Amino acid sequence: MFSGDWTPQCGSCCTKKYASLVQIPWRVFCKKGCDADGDNWDECIGKCTEICYKDPVLEDRQWSAYIDRSPGQDSYSLECFNACVSGCGFKFDIPAEKVEQIKPNRPSKPPPPPAVERTKNSEPIAKGDDVPCTSA
Repeated sequence: MFSGDWTPQCGSCCTKKYASLVQIPWRVFCKKGCDADGDNWDECIGKCTEICYKDPVLEDRQWSAYIDRSPGQDSYSLECFNACVSGCGFKFDIPAEKVEQIKPNRPSKPPPPPAVERTKNSEPIAKGDDVPCTSA
């Protein structure tokens, strides 16, 4: 449909790498790596970290499930990062072997707090006949 002059080379590489229908989200993040504002390889990787890993909404607070803005499961953030870094690799002509070695510098989310066991009352709950009537 379009000649090679109309489509950016980097975006075409992302389209080829993530051609499957189920890989469309990763293709989008690959193209975000192609379009990242970074002027060099390291800055581009930093942009990918910003895109794929979100910091808690409340700064200077410990992470909480209630305030985290991350895109979901850790595996999604990792896939996003890998796709974005692929785009950076295409943009700066970095060999695929080096691109695949890049790992995010973000720690994974802490495990959820342990479940709190509720204590059971030693007294039985009142049954239907034992409940006082409140009708007028």
